[in-house]
Amino acid sequence: MRPARVSSAVLVTLATGALSWFLLDLWTRGGGRLLPLPWFTAVALAVVAVVVAVLGWEVRRGVRGERRSPLDPLAAARVVVLAKAAVYGGAVLAGWYAGQGLVLLSSPAGARSGRLLAAGVTALAAGLLAVAGLLAQRWCRLPPDDEGERPGGDDLLAPPPQRSPHE
Repeated sequence: MRPARVSSAVLVTLATGALSWFLLDLWTRGGGRLLPLPWFTAVALAVVAVVVAVLGWEVRRGVRGERRSPLDPLAAARVVVLAKAAVYGGAVLAGWYAGQGLVLLSSPAGARSGRLLAAGVTALAAGLLAVAGLLAQRWCRLPPDDEGERPGGDDLLAPPPQRSPHE
């Protein structure tokens, strides 16, 4: 599996932010109300970011041989999938909450300053989730083989290529 790239995550964040800002701006100009922005969302995203980072660190320790118990390959593969989902999920959510913040910025000030702060903190927590996913992906890379670098060496937890019986 190929790792998610920083540029892809940034592009997803920007596209989601622009689209959500545009659609939410149309919605509010037409008389609609914005969805509530609970603080619990920011806390939950931060907790998930910590969990992703801790799981990625445990895989890193297993790859380096620093764990007492052997690393379960299936569990490590699941952490890789979780990390990639965290990158793109965090990017989408960061764009969504940034778009809400932009709508709140363009509206008249007043009681919305608390909502603006909640949107900004939640967008930041979603960005931290994406960063935790990127770090976990990096920590889940296998070291190169003794015989040299594998073709496509940026694969995550990829097995070494199969040799033909004629070699």
